[in-house]
Amino acid sequence: MSPSSIQKRLRARKERILRRLKRDRLPKTDGPMLRASNIHYELADRTQATNYGGIGMIHQLVRELGLAEEIDRHLHVLKLHAPYHESDHVLNFAYNALCDGVRLENIEGRRQDEAYLNALGAERIPDPTTAGDFCRRFHEGHLQTLQEVFDTIRRKVWTRQPKAFFQTATVDVDGTLVETTGECKEGMSLSYKGIWGYHPLLVTLANTGEVLRLVNRPGNRPSHEGAAEQLDQVIALCRGAGFQQIVLRGDTDFTQTVHLDRWHNLGYVKFIFGMDVTAGLHITVDDLPKTAWKTLRRPPRYQARTQRRRRRKRVKQEVVDAKGYKDIRLCAEQVAEMEYRPGACRHAYRLIILRKQLEVRQRDQLEFFPDYRYFFYLTNDRDSAPDQIVFSANDRCQQENILAQLHGLRALHAPVDNLLSNWAYMLMTALAWNLKAWLALWTMPQGGRHQEKQRAENEKLLKMEFHTFVGAFLRVPCQIVRTGRRLVYRILAWNVWQGLFFRLVGQLSQPQRC
Repeated sequence: MSPSSIQKRLRARKERILRRLKRDRLPKTDGPMLRASNIHYELADRTQATNYGGIGMIHQLVRELGLAEEIDRHLHVLKLHAPYHESDHVLNFAYNALCDGVRLENIEGRRQDEAYLNALGAERIPDPTTAGDFCRRFHEGHLQTLQEVFDTIRRKVWTRQPKAFFQTATVDVDGTLVETTGECKEGMSLSYKGIWGYHPLLVTLANTGEVLRLVNRPGNRPSHEGAAEQLDQVIALCRGAGFQQIVLRGDTDFTQTVHLDRWHNLGYVKFIFGMDVTAGLHITVDDLPKTAWKTLRRPPRYQARTQRRRRRKRVKQEVVDAKGYKDIRLCAEQVAEMEYRPGACRHAYRLIILRKQLEVRQRDQLEFFPDYRYFFYLTNDRDSAPDQIVFSANDRCQQENILAQLHGLRALHAPVDNLLSNWAYMLMTALAWNLKAWLALWTMPQGGRHQEKQRAENEKLLKMEFHTFVGAFLRVPCQIVRTGRRLVYRILAWNVWQGLFFRLVGQLSQPQRC
């Protein structure tokens, strides 16, 4: 079907649904809207359809990136391919997450779906037991190899980006807890929060949201353990890909002062790490002159595109006041800076101090009393203003959203029986999140009068939450038809994202340029 014919049908479907939803076309009936009756079910004889027609687009992306071939070329976990290859297993985990699978057992649903198998050209896919056994065959060398394979594909995707993309790579690092109720999972331990499970380390690229490194650790390990080694690998990856400057960001747990001089001496690495508020630093900052402090003015969170509306009542605040709970209110923020040399460093760096002026009312008190709190940020960035350093450090909170997305798609989950097998599961399932980012980055606008609109669509796709992405681009009812030498996905329903959907599919169907 030609692109013009597809666009014509999309417009017709959109106009048809908009006509039904017009407010001036309300049905002339007093009964309820949901009035279907005399419903019958039949079993189709020859027609096959799947709920997840978007999986074909993802598989096209995988084929164009050469991901399966790269996995089979470098990752050697199986001694015998009977009949599955390593790429079959890795993609099986990622595709399960993309098709709403939240457990290993959900793979069986895909395995019993004849239309799904036909859509991928597969005679069969691994069952949940075989998939779990594949995870248990991994050792650390295999895990490192798999991450390097992903790096190879990642660099291939990055090469298609404009020159501005390579100005700065902002790298965030953090740890997160993965709770498990199992009692026989090797490597788990009791965390500082009293939770049994694991404590994975994640390194992400703020520019695109990609997971650059994922390392599983016992639940009792400190957040910073092994972080420097992973950051060194990511620095080498980003520098080799052509990034001119690399910014490392982390909270107070990741200010590993023994490594700061080494990163600083590279010349192209900047860092912004939180610092603990020690008693000595607190006294030093208290002695700063008043002229050192400047008011911090934060930009508005958003600009209202319509007429401003009256604020709703703050119900939570009313409950706090009525119950006499402890109440802390922010009055103002000031920022200052000073030179500071950590004990393990030979260089002195900028210490940015954020002071929050508060009003505090303890429980059952009638009056508010003034208070203040300090937040310290250590950086070797000599060019940015102090308020910009604070804003950049605050932007690291976006990584919390990425962690929430990974928890939501169950990439941060421990369904297998030991530390390394669960690490393998996390790494292969997190590939689903990276595939979303690679889809947005690989299918760049083709130019022409719609270039700006297409760039905005790709940016929206890149920042889209995972479950929204699955609902818009994967959960697409499709009839699967094999005709001649073609495998046809015939879309059966319309949604508002199908214009972008067909543009992405069209770009993935084009032959690669040499």
